[in-house]
Amino acid sequence: MQRLEKLTNRFWYQTPVSETDRPILGAVVGNDRTLMIDAGNSEDHAHYFLEELKKNNIPDPSLIVITHWHWDHIFGLSALNIPSIASNMTKTNMEKLLPYSWCDKAIDERVEQGIEIEFCAEAIKKEFPKHRNISIELPTITFHEKLEIDLGGVTCILQHVGGDHTPDSIIVYIKEEKILFLADCMYANMYAPKNNYTAEKVLRLLDLVESYDAEFYIFSHWKPATKQEFESEASLLRNLATLTQKHRGNIQGITEEYRGEAGRELTEDEMETIQFFVNGYELNN
Repeated sequence: MQRLEKLTNRFWYQTPVSETDRPILGAVVGNDRTLMIDAGNSEDHAHYFLEELKKNNIPDPSLIVITHWHWDHIFGLSALNIPSIASNMTKTNMEKLLPYSWCDKAIDERVEQGIEIEFCAEAIKKEFPKHRNISIELPTITFHEKLEIDLGGVTCILQHVGGDHTPDSIIVYIKEEKILFLADCMYANMYAPKNNYTAEKVLRLLDLVESYDAEFYIFSHWKPATKQEFESEASLLRNLATLTQKHRGNIQGITEEYRGEAGRELTEDEMETIQFFVNGYELNN
């Protein structure tokens, strides 16, 4: 069951749902206006979020920012009659979806062609079991690298960061609250023959993300992470990216050195992350 949670005085978020791939949606509440972060994976998702805001006497959003083009972050946009903001790259990627049909047959064909992935196809079918009222609404405002929004008493900085998950990813830094909405930018590339991380992209991304002074970090399909939790994840990615470069993608060398540094057997998640870096090295070399 989804819940609307208050993290700080200025920031509320709705918890994710893994089965239908509903990501966290956020609301930054300023003195003058409310900014919604991501549109949800369906009109139902977007409407439910707005209803929960009303129940908690939170002013309706007057702006929405889209963190990247993936379906679970944009399909709810058609239900929101407010200006939307996205990077130039996000709008370009969304435009590619305009001709698509969303019936089962069309989705399955795109999976076979490698355009869509099985996980997303199944999640779409679960989120839209009967009527596929899917309409791609393009953002009304675009920006190139960085944009600052004053909501009245709270400032949001939108920064393009890219990364393996998708090159158009942006983050939202809620300055006065010290919250960094990461969305999916630190996740692996899923739209490839094998899930993968690229060492160079990960190191560049971490440098950008770690330049912001934050106390909470929002991962769209997990939870608000504490600074300690974020630093643990970032340390793992930075270490494995560096070892991938050092050992030139050799899984045995990476695993043995990291196991030696950790002084223990590696977890299933750590082994999976190593494999993702090896996949990325092999795909790019």
